[in-house]
Amino acid sequence: ARCFGPMSFSVRLSLARRFCSEALTARPRRAVMYVPGSDQRKIDKARTLQADSLVFDCEDSVAYAKKKEARRLIARALKQINFGCSERVVRINSMESGLAEDDLTEILSPDSRPDAILLPKVETAETIFTLQSKVESILPCDVTSYPFLILVESAKAMVNLKEICEAGTRRETKTRLSGLVFGADDYAASLGGVRTKASQEVACARQLVVMHAKAYGLQAVDMVDIHYKDVEGLETEAREGARMGFTGKQVIHPNQIAIVQAAFSPSKQQLESARNLIRAFEQHESEGKGAFTYEGKMIDMPTVLQAKNLTRLASALADL
Repeated sequence: ARCFGPMSFSVRLSLARRFCSEALTARPRRAVMYVPGSDQRKIDKARTLQADSLVFDCEDSVAYAKKKEARRLIARALKQINFGCSERVVRINSMESGLAEDDLTEILSPDSRPDAILLPKVETAETIFTLQSKVESILPCDVTSYPFLILVESAKAMVNLKEICEAGTRRETKTRLSGLVFGADDYAASLGGVRTKASQEVACARQLVVMHAKAYGLQAVDMVDIHYKDVEGLETEAREGARMGFTGKQVIHPNQIAIVQAAFSPSKQQLESARNLIRAFEQHESEGKGAFTYEGKMIDMPTVLQAKNLTRLASALADL
């Protein structure tokens, strides 16, 4: 057996859990579906989609002349429409656009407040501070915690991810960062690169997003696949993202939702195997043993953590 020093295997496992992403116990965001805020028909249809997260958009999918109307339609929908178990998120305009404050004032009223907001084009910690200040000036005092996600979609954002995450997860603010969302197309454009189906040009950035998200206990939402009719390609890309550590993926078409949510969910076989492994670990731990062999593989702390991650995700999905 591998030597773990004076500290028992279970103690090391407990310590490792401290660094395991809090995202595993957060509300699942497997398929994050964008809904244009200026399109009433698509807003109405969203109630039937059963995506984990519905993002009502004030930004890229809305023409400048329709921004005010989108704000109004989204606020009305949040007041009047039951979207079932789906999380209701609003993507506001960027802080630099001059439109974000009006977006926040409209959508954060008590009778239309969404479950979270998504802030695009974040490049610096200062943008996080500005958002937190504006949100907390609007929220009533009895709201003690309010989540937001951010889109990181430029080279500048990538080199500032540590400071951005630290700003968003400060204990002294009630507006807390909940997840990082990767904008691959804008990121590639910021490099002067060209987006390809293989996505090699964004591979480094995807890893950076996952790494920082997990380091700060955040969810990591992967890039959009714009080839929405390519079902096989979408499934391949979604499963790749799940293996990398992403907790979900952005989608732009209803047909993508079920494929993506399946890719980010443990299969029955995976779940059964994980539970059996955990039982075997607990048995060996009760006998005072460390690393052990299970089904022809050497099992140690990282493998047990991966199994526990799967069971936690399954529990969170069962609560939806």
